[in-house]
Amino acid sequence: MSEIARVVGGSLVGDDVLVDGPVVTDSREAQAGSLYVARVGEHADGHQFADGAARAGAVATLGSRPVEATPTVVVPDVQDAFASLARSVVDRVPGLNIIGITGSSGKTSTKDLLGQVLAQDGETVAPQGSYNSEVGVPLTLCRVTAATRHLVVEMGASGVGHIAYLTRMAPPRIGIVLNVGHAHVGEFGSVDAIARTKSELVAALPSDGVAVLNLDDPRVAAMAEKTSARVIGVGRSEAAEYRAVDVRSDTSGRASFTLVTSEGSIPVTLAVHGEHHVGNALAVLAAAVESGVELSRAVQTLSGASAQARWRMEVHELERGITLVNDAYNANPESMSAALAALAQIGRERRTVAVLGAMRELGDESVSAHRAVGTDAVARGIDVVVAVGPDASPVAEAVQDAAGAAQRVVDADAAYDLLVSMLQPGDVVLFKSSRDSGLRYLGDRITERFEAEDVL
Repeated sequence: MSEIARVVGGSLVGDDVLVDGPVVTDSREAQAGSLYVARVGEHADGHQFADGAARAGAVATLGSRPVEATPTVVVPDVQDAFASLARSVVDRVPGLNIIGITGSSGKTSTKDLLGQVLAQDGETVAPQGSYNSEVGVPLTLCRVTAATRHLVVEMGASGVGHIAYLTRMAPPRIGIVLNVGHAHVGEFGSVDAIARTKSELVAALPSDGVAVLNLDDPRVAAMAEKTSARVIGVGRSEAAEYRAVDVRSDTSGRASFTLVTSEGSIPVTLAVHGEHHVGNALAVLAAAVESGVELSRAVQTLSGASAQARWRMEVHELERGITLVNDAYNANPESMSAALAALAQIGRERRTVAVLGAMRELGDESVSAHRAVGTDAVARGIDVVVAVGPDASPVAEAVQDAAGAAQRVVDADAAYDLLVSMLQPGDVVLFKSSRDSGLRYLGDRITERFEAEDVL
């Protein structure tokens, strides 16, 4: 703890103890030897949970005031100290290969795939779930050990400067920018402001680094001007160094394509569901090769790689041939469109049901964006749309205006009752919304119900 105090510029109150367990911000996740970081948030003061962390095994606390349960390193600002601690951990591993990933959608799926590919080359640390914030990133960094070879860092943002802040904790050698969309546009003010923020990752790269940019997105392609690092373009564009051609999908929505590079071409088959993963896969392969992995080996590992985080294009085969697609971890206009495309692909010659909730943080664009989702659903031939909650009503209105079939329900419980009564053998049903709607848990409830008993 005295060493931690020096690193973060704090004062040690209590005994000098050895921290040899995981660093945690949730007292319930503490283990033997843990350091508990007592953050003060909008709704809770972490210092109040230090006793619980100690009972779970934590031996020390990082906080803004001493706690009775454990020795404490006291600092003026816990977040600043946490960031300094995380940076000191990665600085102790010479040659650590740090890869940053950002984008309006697809970050978590991409880091999951990349983490699995790189793990074949050496110890790899990648975020758990969607740890992509000022809290999640240092938690990930504090898992690095002396044997770690690759560190994958997912970088999210809800405002200008957020990604630059994360890159100061985890200075990347390779930066991947997947796309620029409307996620959080209500907070940023415009899509151009989102693009400027995503480009902070590219701007942070060293001159001997590598920027992996999606050339199919004009705003991402333009980020090549923001860096002195070498740029590798990926996408379906003819200008891409890693290019996908002959893209096709099977009946489960799993894509395959031919990868074309300057070295030749190689077939690629994905185990994850949804054609939108093709772009993610291209970025993974480019980053893996730049990390020292042979392309053929990366392709082989990628072909068996799966989604690691829950509620992201989870496909469940239920009783009587019903297919359930739970993609309701979060949503924005672009990811909604991708999910509807996957539903249409999986549901070819079957009845398709889209259970859609609200998309958050869209500001003045909210109504028009939700209406666009409804229009998109009809254009893709989705048979039935169920709009959940009042904020999703514009989706149903647009579907009905386009002569499609739509139903509105007040909440997830009402949606559950409706679905139990309406789902038929052979249906394909999608759940998609922002995370506060409860649709991800609704998908779990439907899965459990239809797996547990014959209700049809």
